[in-house]
Amino acid sequence: MGLLTGKKLLITGVLTDASLAYGVAEMAQQEGAEIVLTSFGRAMRLTERTARKLPNEAEVLELDISNVEHQVAVQERLKEKWGTVDGALHSIGFAPEACLGDDFFGATWDDVSTAVEISAYSLRSLADVVSPLMPSAEDGGGALLGLTFDATVAWPAYNWMGVAKAALESLNRYLARELGPRGIRSNLVAAGPMKTIAAKSIPGFQAFEDEWTARAPLGWDVTDATGVSKACVAMLSDWFPQTTGQIVHVDGGYSIIGA
Repeated sequence: MGLLTGKKLLITGVLTDASLAYGVAEMAQQEGAEIVLTSFGRAMRLTERTARKLPNEAEVLELDISNVEHQVAVQERLKEKWGTVDGALHSIGFAPEACLGDDFFGATWDDVSTAVEISAYSLRSLADVVSPLMPSAEDGGGALLGLTFDATVAWPAYNWMGVAKAALESLNRYLARELGPRGIRSNLVAAGPMKTIAAKSIPGFQAFEDEWTARAPLGWDVTDATGVSKACVAMLSDWFPQTTGQIVHVDGGYSIIGA
């Protein structure tokens, strides 16, 4: 038996096989889970092609997380397909170009509000979709898991996306508080920098790579997301039944080094 045998998971954020969410989806299937992916707009076809690379091709549902009609439709489809959902991976983030780079004061509220809505509030939106379908506390509850980039410090060029991630990390704690009585855990995995399409939108990403590799006690490979995938699969399994509201760092130990 695999770690996720019998589990039914909704996984967002798969674009290509280099996506962090793809590694989680692949390993989740290898560990026995049934999965459904989401995408939307022009990215749908790319996600559908990528879904065919998985050990078992996964259904792809359209979900623009800011679209309430999409949220309702996805919930209805999951209810029809499975009846219950055991877990969901939040791998959603976006910030307008003005929110990243050298000019912190160049972003308007419209820019910032978009970054916060899509990168932070969306965790609550995803909870709205899946939590009503999760088993009761008596039946084991469910797991909501998100990916973040450590927002306890200020990073060069990350700017308002860093602020949005801080909001995401705070929201995770509040969701844990609200959903806990229903047996639903909410946690985040803070991954070190990886070479993904999302990373390419961050100015100066190369500096992150070099710094991480030099300072992480366990070392760091920006092309190997295996450790992140394993952590996510474990957090989505029944092996962390009393852990919620937490941020698990999978970063080679970089976050514990002061200088």
